[in-house]
Amino acid sequence: MDSLHGTSVTLRPATAADLPAFRAALDTAEVRRWWNWPDPEGDLSEPDHRQLAITVKGETVGMIQWDEEPDPDFRHATIDIFVHPDHHRLGLGTDAIRTLARWLIGVRGHHRLTIDPAAENAAAITCYERLGFRRVGVLRKQWYDHERGHWADGLLLDLLKGELSEGS
Repeated sequence: MDSLHGTSVTLRPATAADLPAFRAALDTAEVRRWWNWPDPEGDLSEPDHRQLAITVKGETVGMIQWDEEPDPDFRHATIDIFVHPDHHRLGLGTDAIRTLARWLIGVRGHHRLTIDPAAENAAAITCYERLGFRRVGVLRKQWYDHERGHWADGLLLDLLKGELSEGS
C-alpha cells in the first residue's frame, strides 16, 4: 500500500519509527481510557500488518488500522483509530477516517465499513456520525474497562457505500 493523502493528513504504513509517537498517545489518560494495544512491536513486525501512521507535515499524530472480511458474500472492512490528545478537535481523525474509507470502498471494493467505539465515547461517536456512520447496535459487555474494573458496552456503527459524508 502506498501513502493515502487526505485534506490535512497523510496515512502511510506504520513502522517501528512510529512507536515512540504511538506510545506517547497511548500513555495519555484520554487515549488509554479507550485503547489497549498490548503488542504494537509484534503487530508492526508482521509483513502484512494494516496499521497506518496518521501524519501531519511529517509528524506522527496517531494511528488508524483496518481489517477486512475477504469472503465476497460478506465483504466488509472494520476501522479503529486513535489520535494524540494534543491533536484532538482539529478534524484530523475525521480526515483520516474519510481518507481510509474512500480507499477501502473505492480501491478495496468494500460495500460496508464498521467501527465499534466504547458506547460511552461520545466524542468518537460524534466524529463517526458526522462522516455518515449510523448506529446499528449495542455490543453488550464488549470490552474490559480497566479504569473502572468492569466490562463495558460498545456501539456498533456502519457506513454503506455511497453514505460517506464529504463535508467537514
